[in-house]
Amino acid sequence: MSHIGSLLSEAATLMMTGMLVVFAFLTIMVYLVTLMSKIVPQETPPLPPDASQSPQTLTHSTDVSPQVVAAISAAVHQYRSSAKHK
Repeated sequence: MSHIGSLLSEAATLMMTGMLVVFAFLTIMVYLVTLMSKIVPQETPPLPPDASQSPQTLTHSTDVSPQVVAAISAAVHQYRSSAKHK
């Protein structure tokens, strides 16, 4: 019985040592990340476009062309019709 008790004591010591090492590592990592976030500047948003560009050209660049909408609609229709037959 004494042998089992010493094994359990060693296992508990090893478990606590491992838990303390992990806890110390994670604590140090949190402090280093916090320090790094204060030292390294945050990313700045991209600069606004030049005033020489008209707002109309900016809105058209984000529009989807009717050909793309038609192609996507046809692909979805074909997928749905083929999925019903399976």
